[in-house]
Amino acid sequence: MDDDERKSQGMEVRRAVLGEAHVDRAVANTTGFTEPFQDFITRYAWGDVWSRPGLTRAERSIVTLTVLAALQHEGELDMHVKAALRNGLTREQIQEVLLQVGVYAGVPTANRAFAIANRALAEWDQDH
Repeated sequence: MDDDERKSQGMEVRRAVLGEAHVDRAVANTTGFTEPFQDFITRYAWGDVWSRPGLTRAERSIVTLTVLAALQHEGELDMHVKAALRNGLTREQIQEVLLQVGVYAGVPTANRAFAIANRALAEWDQDH
């Protein structure tokens, strides 16, 4: 697959996982300075890694939620809680992931992740 095909596939997967509105905002906010990074994540994160057959999108969401919560990447965690719902995870599965984070990354980390996820779920309910 060449770079143009990877970018096209990446944009399709990115939109499916993150939602049209989020990707439209990211594209609209792209500047000359941020364009190389947007191109990079579209081709490699979304067009390569997220497009591989080894894990389902739901499984990739579980891994992503775990890492983002453990590393305390709050904005990304909010976005990926909503993506996890789009990818078919239930609220109960998201809850289980965050409980695992509490065991392995610590209670304060999981406490913050639960707060962010709770807010993201409320926003999801409002929008859907």
